[in-house]
Amino acid sequence: MKELVGPQDYASFVDSFDTFLFDCDGVIWNGSHLLPGVKESLQYLRSKGKKLLFVTNNSAKSRKGYVEKFSKLNLEVQEGEIIGTAYIAALYLKQIISFPPEKKIYIIGETGIFEELSMAGIKVANSPNGDREPLESSDELGHLALDPDVGGVVVGIDLNMNYRKMAIAFAYLNRNPGSIFVLTNDDATYPVAGSLFPAAGTVAAPLVYALGRQPDAVLGKPAQTMMECLFEKFKFDKKRTCMVGDRLNTDIAFGKKGGVSTLLVLTGVATRKDAFSTTLDDAPDFLVDSLASLFAQAEKF
Repeated sequence: MKELVGPQDYASFVDSFDTFLFDCDGVIWNGSHLLPGVKESLQYLRSKGKKLLFVTNNSAKSRKGYVEKFSKLNLEVQEGEIIGTAYIAALYLKQIISFPPEKKIYIIGETGIFEELSMAGIKVANSPNGDREPLESSDELGHLALDPDVGGVVVGIDLNMNYRKMAIAFAYLNRNPGSIFVLTNDDATYPVAGSLFPAAGTVAAPLVYALGRQPDAVLGKPAQTMMECLFEKFKFDKKRTCMVGDRLNTDIAFGKKGGVSTLLVLTGVATRKDAFSTTLDDAPDFLVDSLASLFAQAEKF
């Protein structure tokens, strides 16, 4: 692992790559706040002719939704530059497993998954605002309204997760072993407002435990489904591509498994101690305090 420490280090680093894959939470922003220096660093990379792609495990928004978020943060990013797990879920169902067009998906998640599946022409059994009513008693469990056309469940981050949703998803998967069980990503936590909160892996954990069954597919980093989709779509040179992230067990592992270089920033989950205490095989190739230093240092050279 090489820690970038001066203008020459940073300039050499930038010159070594043509394509940069950026995680978002903890790298570009923290919750709804743009991290300092990010805009300048992205503009600097674009001025050098670099290809920028934004690769997020957060399924809360669709690509269209993320374009709006980038815009609110005064960042110019095109829909085609964004790859999120909601989009990957749609690709997986439509193109990889050819999910039957007559069947429906039950979703535990935010609007991003609903929007991406709908845009892909995949039928959805519920709505983003549905199944939020609390159960009055366990007697209601015997009268859940289940759609016989549901052939699978997709789970992502859900800020309105409750027992009703969990019971319905469990019923679909338990009563029909042939139903597909897809998890957008298995992150345990994600950074918001300077702290960590439960993420999609936590949302899915009760189902996994109750079913005694692992998901048929976990799509987000570090799983390579997303890397395969990225490579198929953009045909980048892996030797001249760098994954930039804030987590060792997702972003950095994703890049290393996918055969690209890795840069760890310390503005999200991982700490300097984490970076230096990890094994050589799991360590990032490069380390910086923040994305801001990329512009601040490289332009001095």
